[in-house]
Amino acid sequence: MVELLRGGPQRASDIAQALGMSRPAMSRHLRVLRATGLVDVELASDDARERLYQLRPDTFVALQAWLDQLQGYWSEQLGAFKAHAETKRRSDKR
Repeated sequence: MVELLRGGPQRASDIAQALGMSRPAMSRHLRVLRATGLVDVELASDDARERLYQLRPDTFVALQAWLDQLQGYWSEQLGAFKAHAETKRRSDKR
């Protein structure tokens, strides 16, 4: 869904069709994306009943920053665990 929206604003029905999803399922997914601030919605200019969904790039920048921090944390933790395991292994061989 995010990949489709990277190409520009899309109608929910078009996204649902492209992904082989039902409209109600698509609606639930889009509701979650809107609630998290990843997607904005506006009324289509040619049909007031239709809504166009588009990505909010600023939110993805913040998400990427958070993921980078998380990756750094876990890299540090796994590095410390590896060092501990290697030290333990060397001391057990003695």
